[in-house]
Amino acid sequence: MNKIFKSIVIVLTLSLIGGSTLFAQQFKYIGAEKCKMCHNKPATGDQYKQWAGSLHAQAMKSLNSPESWAYAKKNNIADPNKEPKCLKCHSTAAGVPANLIATITVAEGVSCESCHGPGSMYKSPAIMKNQALSIKNGLIIPNQATCEKCHNKENPFYKPFNFATEYPKVSHPNPTL
Repeated sequence: MNKIFKSIVIVLTLSLIGGSTLFAQQFKYIGAEKCKMCHNKPATGDQYKQWAGSLHAQAMKSLNSPESWAYAKKNNIADPNKEPKCLKCHSTAAGVPANLIATITVAEGVSCESCHGPGSMYKSPAIMKNQALSIKNGLIIPNQATCEKCHNKENPFYKPFNFATEYPKVSHPNPTL
């Protein structure tokens, strides 16, 4: 009996671990247009407009700068717009596994989900009104480590990154919360 009980416990434990891994893989990247549906009102912070006017939203365009092309030529990169080493930080969609992409596109650059995680499971208003539930469903509250995934010395155009001074430049709180 004891062996059977242990076997059942092991199977249940593995099922729980496997089940939570499968659930985590259901978080899909939906793109900034989906975020815009709720985050576009001045009364609640107009986060979409702030993002759309940011360098993050223009990150793909920066790969066409003379500096990017000069770097590409010097480092035998045929096209920085197609180079995975460049795209992983210049486009949210290009930096995640293809099976996690729902409606996000490479062209949108560094979108909301680069910082906040894939939004498919936390996008509904009912979930978004509860931060703990949003986090449980994939929302990430960005911190220094989030930013330093790209703002680091691997970046060929690296400039010292100070989270305390840079984060407020992209912060977009909801004033109603």
